Amino acid sequence: MTPGQDGGPAADAVSPPTDDQDVPRYWRELGLPGLVDSHVHFLPPRMQEKVWKFFEAGAAHYGTEWPIAYAIPDVDERLAILEKLGVRAFPTLPYPHKPGMAAWLNDWSADFAAAHPRVLQSATFFPEPEAPAYVAEALDRGARVVKVHVQVGDFDPRDPLLDPVWGRLADEGTPVVIHCGSGPRHGRHTGPGPVTEVLGRHPRLQLVIAHLGMPEYRAFLDLAERFERVHLDTTMFATDFTEQLMPFDPADLPRLSDLREKILLGSDFPSIPYPYAHQLAALHRLGLGEQWLRAVLWENGARLFGLEA
Repeated sequence: MTPGQDGGPAADAVSPPTDDQDVPRYWRELGLPGLVDSHVHFLPPRMQEKVWKFFEAGAAHYGTEWPIAYAIPDVDERLAILEKLGVRAFPTLPYPHKPGMAAWLNDWSADFAAAHPRVLQSATFFPEPEAPAYVAEALDRGARVVKVHVQVGDFDPRDPLLDPVWGRLADEGTPVVIHCGSGPRHGRHTGPGPVTEVLGRHPRLQLVIAHLGMPEYRAFLDLAERFERVHLDTTMFATDFTEQLMPFDPADLPRLSDLREKILLGSDFPSIPYPYAHQLAALHRLGLGEQWLRAVLWENGARLFGLEA
């Protein structure tokens, strides 16, 4: 057995999962107690249905088909799939697309988390005068992760209405999963510019840049290197689907390796156009070593969300 570059076992000591049933074998052979997925969505039923209809018309929105692998209406069945995969903790990540939605999404998410122990209670917000109050209420009620979707919400994260919200989240150290990259569809306020200005005002924000910031990978790697609390999640990153649309430059793999403690597993379950196992296999084939995989699949998420093995 040849040592890997990171001092651990050789990259082929553990083989990547071949399908979803093989996923538990994979993380067990890596010596992990399971997976922490920082980017999972569970939404109110009518909202979830609308999201799936949007993705089903993928060719119109993204120029390619987007067949959803887990478009399963039954919530318990979706939860059971994650349990069989060995996903030990995950958020619900609601996101509003207009004013007046965030507060009730936060209430729904709190109730959902209370009913399902593996769920990390999530919250969200929109630039509106009520935002500081309902974000504070969500945090006081136990929210452990916040979701922001700049493209869907079509709002500027630099909006002055959000300054007290960003300030509170920075003070609390609450992880904020933010979709601010311009993929898979460009928005008026996407890209690294706006969020960099937000970080300039609130450098202690614990941001988790969704999708590794695709397609502006390099600029968001810069942010993770520059700001102590900025993380990146792997949602859809390096998969066959994404590489065809927004490929990652292999020249930046050493930077990804160096940022090992700041990379979190993300999947976008259930609205992904391939099996869950493919996301893990895609990360495995990057060749960054088993220590990197252990950090990404469990250790970093467990630390960020305060989990015990």
